[in-house]
Amino acid sequence: MNLFFRKSGSGQPLIILHGLFGISDNWATLAKQLSDHFTVYAVDLRNHGQSPHSDQWKYWIMSEDVLELIETEKLKDVILLGHSMGGKVAMYLTLDSPQLISKLIVCDIAPKKYPVSNQDVVDALLKVHPEKLASRKEAEDILAKDLKDNGTVQFLLKNLYWNELADGTKKLDWRFNLPVISKNLAAVSEATDEPAGSDIQTLFIRGEKSNYITKEDEAEINRVFPRAMIKTIPGAGHWVHADKPEDLFNAVMQFCL
Repeated sequence: MNLFFRKSGSGQPLIILHGLFGISDNWATLAKQLSDHFTVYAVDLRNHGQSPHSDQWKYWIMSEDVLELIETEKLKDVILLGHSMGGKVAMYLTLDSPQLISKLIVCDIAPKKYPVSNQDVVDALLKVHPEKLASRKEAEDILAKDLKDNGTVQFLLKNLYWNELADGTKKLDWRFNLPVISKNLAAVSEATDEPAGSDIQTLFIRGEKSNYITKEDEAEINRVFPRAMIKTIPGAGHWVHADKPEDLFNAVMQFCL
């Protein structure tokens, strides 16, 4: 699958992979900063953003998509940076094709299996029928009835766009493939099932206020990635790049240079 990506800068390639319901544009600020030092590829994973939709949606398939991008762009010594779901994709690719990867950075996710989450978000999204709405505000009001966190609502609304139809009319639509995601939500909770023991230099970054990487997870992280370091960003939650962008940038730069 030919993934959509935003390319900027020059130098060693660095690929950014977003999380569930995310888009490459969520990482625009960090991508711009990093592009002063690297050739940055901010990617839309399949069923997200401007990348194609598909009924197939598993980690190994998403990993193959990124591998195809690397091969098409003829990239070498790639630095992979993935957040949450994107972090799992990055781990999978690193374990499967270590010869292509220089360094791995994983933001706030461990290689373990997680309980299925975000069902409340999916349920709220399924109540929105964007093609029937006249404005983004209507979608916002519907989501806000079930999702009390305004930050989550605004994050989701970044995926809402005006789709121009063949007859020239425009209707609101989601960029993510909600039907496939809603049916396969458990897929993003699966463990990284590739053989452990990567010798790639790896940095795990966790938010201090997040529970996605616990003290108990450190042993599994070190089993799968023996050269891993774990860094905690003070004051950050799961969305480290939104909560503490400068701290994340500094952590990435210190690790990469």
